Amino acid sequence: MGLTGTLLAVDAGNSKTDVAVVAQDGTVLGAARGGGFQPPLVGVETAVEALAEIVGRAWEAAGGAGLPPSFAHVTACLANADLPVEEEGLRAALVARGWSRSVRVHNDTFAILRAGLDEPRGVAVVCGAGINCVGMTPDGRTARFPAIGKISGDWGGGSAMAEEALWYAARGEDGRGEPTELARALPAHFGLETMYALIEALHLGRIAFARRHELTPVLFRVSAEGDPVARAIVHRLAEEVAAMSAVALGRLGLLDEEAPVMLGGSVLAARHPQLEERLVELLGARAPKATIGFVTAPPVLGAGLLALDEVAAAPAAAARLRGQYEVSGA
Repeated sequence: MGLTGTLLAVDAGNSKTDVAVVAQDGTVLGAARGGGFQPPLVGVETAVEALAEIVGRAWEAAGGAGLPPSFAHVTACLANADLPVEEEGLRAALVARGWSRSVRVHNDTFAILRAGLDEPRGVAVVCGAGINCVGMTPDGRTARFPAIGKISGDWGGGSAMAEEALWYAARGEDGRGEPTELARALPAHFGLETMYALIEALHLGRIAFARRHELTPVLFRVSAEGDPVARAIVHRLAEEVAAMSAVALGRLGLLDEEAPVMLGGSVLAARHPQLEERLVELLGARAPKATIGFVTAPPVLGAGLLALDEVAAAPAAAARLRGQYEVSGA
């Protein structure tokens, strides 16, 4: 198959980047994987330069020689593209690479949304280390949140839940708060006997603070065992997911009709029963016509489908692309 008029699909998350060269009939011609995309840490130019290396490998895998050509279209779903001004800055950097004059940059949550749907209509909530929510409709309208952290009203994700668990466990041990099994279980995860010992180890760097994400599964286990403090944290996440979903659906005018709410990311994809049951209850009250689904397909599929949408590819092309990822499990 020739390489003329090919599309470039990019899903660049914080921890890994997937790139695919896709024909307009939906055939994946070449793909490559690399490290995470973090412009806030390394700068836009350095991040895009690293992305260019991955694009080059995908182009070679497709049978191309030399530098990648001018693609018919580039869809790049990028982590840390949280605001429209950031999307525009990243788009300008990609256009400057000469890959295509037609470049569309989305936040990477849009890739997960599109990967889970047969048409670009619905809402997606992603909960991994952090939390984000986006929605879109076939006419191009979108709904989103800044998703920058507390300054934009966000709470949720594995990191926030772990920090909340530490807060309650510390207070539970020293008497300022309600007793909780978290005060024993969290330090025990690191082979320590008390929260005081864990606090000291984290503060002095003997345990890297970045390892706090390891405590999120402990929190869910303690919640499942019936601890009311742990369960309250889990239920708070369900409340956040339901609130974001309902607001996004309302902004798109989808509250009064059946519309999917797709859930992705490591925390939500784990299908914790207490979290899922509470979420179904809350979303049923706020958006009774919404249907919940879980995204298991790779986000780069969503980027590829968005690229096919941009060139108005035939429905068979989207089906072909989806079939390749479902068969390969890529």
